[in-house]
Amino acid sequence: MLLALATGCGSGTDEPAGGSTSSASHPSGATGRPTSHPVKDTSITAEPGERFTLTVDQNASTREYWYLVDPEPDSSVLVSRGREDASDSGDEPVAGAGHRLTFTFEAKGKGTTRFTLLHCTFTTCQGNTSSLPPETTGPSATPTTGTATPSKAPERITYTVTVH
Repeated sequence: MLLALATGCGSGTDEPAGGSTSSASHPSGATGRPTSHPVKDTSITAEPGERFTLTVDQNASTREYWYLVDPEPDSSVLVSRGREDASDSGDEPVAGAGHRLTFTFEAKGKGTTRFTLLHCTFTTCQGNTSSLPPETTGPSATPTTGTATPSKAPERITYTVTVH
């Protein structure tokens, strides 16, 4: 699984993070590309007007999806600017190919807020689709066979964003 976090000045472009999870740092704007952060970097600092993206891998053929769920960000501090899906196979759709899903956010005003991304797989969520998260964030219903083990809960990653 790939999860990349990038920040950049609000230039009006929504360039994806490029799939990098490198912790190499470039000053924002110095290279014209967003700065990449490690996957576990859940504390983000931004300036008003600054945009950042979170890019994750997902694969519909294996029922692997990511969602922005509660708590969603305080809209006076941070707003979601949508999500964009890009195929790993390029312009030609290939059955079973994975996708990169990029969530874009924009810092609006001073303050601190939190938001959460939920990662569902076929073993952790039931009743969800690419655009519809499951009704509950607990473990999925367990099959009624004698050899079944309980499903684990879906992964939840909560980010704290401080806008100066």
